[in-house]
Amino acid sequence: MKRIQQTIWKSIVAIAGFTFVVSCSDKLDTQEGQLNTGDLDYTDTEEMIQPVIGAYYEFYTRGWEDPLLLSVRGDDVNAGGLGDQQPFADTDMFTYSKDYWMYNSLWNQQYSDIITVNTAINQILQFREFADEEGQAEADQYIAEMKVLRAWFHLNLARTWEDVFIITSNQPEEEIDNGVSSKEEIMNWISDQMDEAIPDLPDMRPNQRTDIPGGVTMYTAYAIKAQAQQELQNYQGVADAAGAIINSGLFSLYPDFYELFKKPGELSDESLMELQFSDYGQQTGDAFYHLYDPFGPQGWTPARENASSGWGFFEPSFKWIEFMLDRDETVRLETSVLFTDRGIAELEANGYTNLPSFVSNTTRDGDVINDFARAYFSSGKHYLPSNQLTDMRNNYGAGKNYIVIRYAEVLLMYAEALTQGASGNAISADEAVNQVRSRAGLSALSGVTTEQVLDEKFAELAMEWGIRYYDMIRLDKYDELSYDGRSFSAGDEYLPYPQAQVDALPLNATSVNTDTAINDALNNLN
Repeated sequence: MKRIQQTIWKSIVAIAGFTFVVSCSDKLDTQEGQLNTGDLDYTDTEEMIQPVIGAYYEFYTRGWEDPLLLSVRGDDVNAGGLGDQQPFADTDMFTYSKDYWMYNSLWNQQYSDIITVNTAINQILQFREFADEEGQAEADQYIAEMKVLRAWFHLNLARTWEDVFIITSNQPEEEIDNGVSSKEEIMNWISDQMDEAIPDLPDMRPNQRTDIPGGVTMYTAYAIKAQAQQELQNYQGVADAAGAIINSGLFSLYPDFYELFKKPGELSDESLMELQFSDYGQQTGDAFYHLYDPFGPQGWTPARENASSGWGFFEPSFKWIEFMLDRDETVRLETSVLFTDRGIAELEANGYTNLPSFVSNTTRDGDVINDFARAYFSSGKHYLPSNQLTDMRNNYGAGKNYIVIRYAEVLLMYAEALTQGASGNAISADEAVNQVRSRAGLSALSGVTTEQVLDEKFAELAMEWGIRYYDMIRLDKYDELSYDGRSFSAGDEYLPYPQAQVDALPLNATSVNTDTAINDALNNLN
């Protein structure tokens, strides 16, 4: 498995320098509807995996701002970054600037990646024409995988802007001409796409795949379907999709919550979707990293010398930390927060004078988190202990994977759906919640309510991809988001369209009537 995975990674690095790391204008420079990739011989069906690897590369190469912007408005997260990126801090306070580069970057990256995935589908279809029966089944699987990745991008866009384009082509003039789709339409489309994909996807965990270790499987598709059905508040649809994952018997919670978010927990039996990174365990040479610096503390004294610190742009909120202290949480609190002495002093000033011993500026791995001006805390879920870095690799979080969807979220989506009136096809809501609580060292609950499930989601999934924020706006719990000087209202749910996109295309219109507007819109998807 390790040898296969290294081969895949080396292919990804090669692809990065070859076909898929191109501007959007290059993606749209087509010949008979296809990307100009003259080195692809479609009669050589053994090469059919190459566009798939290229699409995964695009999926893995998220901008550092993506997860920050998707997450920062929840009451679990506060923006650090004092003295830099003021519009990011303003976004945390629900004051939005349509000119802010982060908004435009998130929009551009998601749509650029969608076009890459659509190009990959077209290329796979050309390989399929020359494939035997086995090769055709393989092509159908690869296309199904691309549909899952494409659905995830559309999910992010609709959760962020509500009404957006559905793009299924790498020449989307007609789709743009038809105008934006409503969030409801997009979530139904995502759900239907997953129904199409599921029969062609592997019936296994991502970590059981040997062709693309960690690649999506039918259960990744079920999870994204459950998320889309949750946005629609179709709780029976959530229960059915999440129940299929539970009933598979393939997934389990990684026993050590602390290590789940570090090297030992990579591609665990809990993972349904995961961004993968590596330096191949080598001190020099090729490396493929996510930029974790924004999550890290500005100042620390690492246990392993020369390990770099971060930027201090993302911190657990006092509200969330105090919520966890009030619940007598242990491992989830220790894992999720890097404490500074300044933050600890503030907690004590707020009345928390009998703090547990793990509330310390020194992590269990010996890294000392020094005081820094931009924030009181940093995110422990995005922290890799310096002693887990490869020797001579000093980047903050170097080589750490990034979990996107995990089984704990599936269990809690399922439990909430049942408390919202859905019929269960797997375990009970109590069993689902108590599996999560047991790992956290908490006692079992009986007769769980929706509020108790939401509290468990708050405790378990904090700082992960905006899950808390989407829960709160889905359920109109504006009072939860109005905290520490913030005032949230219905008009704050979605970001404004980036001004660069508005200038190119009237996104609030239901149709576009000029070729100039279409071309300008495409040129801005870069």
